[in-house]
Amino acid sequence: MPESLRRRRDDVQSPWPHRLAVITAGATFLLILAGGLVTNTGAGLAVPDWPTTFGYNMFLYPWSQMVGGIFYEHSHRLIGSVVGLLTVTFTLVLWAVEPRRWIRRLGSAALLAVITQGVLGGLRVVLLQDALAIVHGALAQAFFGLTAALALFTSREWKEEVRPLSREGSGHLVWLAGLTTGGIYLQLVVGALLTHVGARLDAHLLLATLITILVPNLAARILTRHADRSGLIRPAILLCGLLVLQLLLGLGSYVHRFTSLELPLVSFLGLALPVSHRLTGGLMLITSLVVTLRVHRLLGSPTVAGYRDRAPGRVPA
Repeated sequence: MPESLRRRRDDVQSPWPHRLAVITAGATFLLILAGGLVTNTGAGLAVPDWPTTFGYNMFLYPWSQMVGGIFYEHSHRLIGSVVGLLTVTFTLVLWAVEPRRWIRRLGSAALLAVITQGVLGGLRVVLLQDALAIVHGALAQAFFGLTAALALFTSREWKEEVRPLSREGSGHLVWLAGLTTGGIYLQLVVGALLTHVGARLDAHLLLATLITILVPNLAARILTRHADRSGLIRPAILLCGLLVLQLLLGLGSYVHRFTSLELPLVSFLGLALPVSHRLTGGLMLITSLVVTLRVHRLLGSPTVAGYRDRAPGRVPA
């Protein structure tokens, strides 16, 4: 292929990888919501078999029989299947039109993760192991973060040139953003442990304290030293807002589960608080991840910022 045609093909990018990444991330958010409803209604074993549903093909189970816990559990399976199909489609589209090799490999990693997640969910039903439920919940949040990262990497923003940050004074921002993201994810893992086996409330509270320190410090550093960077300012402010909401939801969940105090509308709040707490934690994770990835890119990380592969016949952006 002539060099001019090769460059023209690489410069005209399909919008579908980004669209599919966003749709997959949104569907994953709904899947985490459904998983929270399954866990907090005790519907995890309402359907005793897998991959069938009471002997039916999963997709042919009668809607009229989806009542009570079966509704929550079977809906969770169906949404999980949709996420799986979206991930397969997204990966195939990446390998068909995406010129960046590292993005294609990340798409393949997402496909492997969603297959693993489906198997773990099924084995949880068959083997009745709480440990599998914890790993299932932790991997769900990691997959959510991966889909959000892929949505960012396939966006127009990631293909444009940027004005890099000065490395002087920015080193602390890198590790602070990374530590915040890692701390939030670890908190989600400990939260899954607490939810499924009722253990390590002390670690959950300790990590909540750490994150309450890290998030405002990260936001303050961005607001005071990089106030001209809207791509960092907006998610930093959003992260602070999510932290406040998360603390309130966590307090309500703690009162409901670990004290004898009666909450108003307990039948509603007893379910809404822990589910919302889990969802907000996931939103905090991807918001902090976006900040971390953008900081790395603005510091000129070639692995993240490079648009085209450094292969013969292609010109780096």
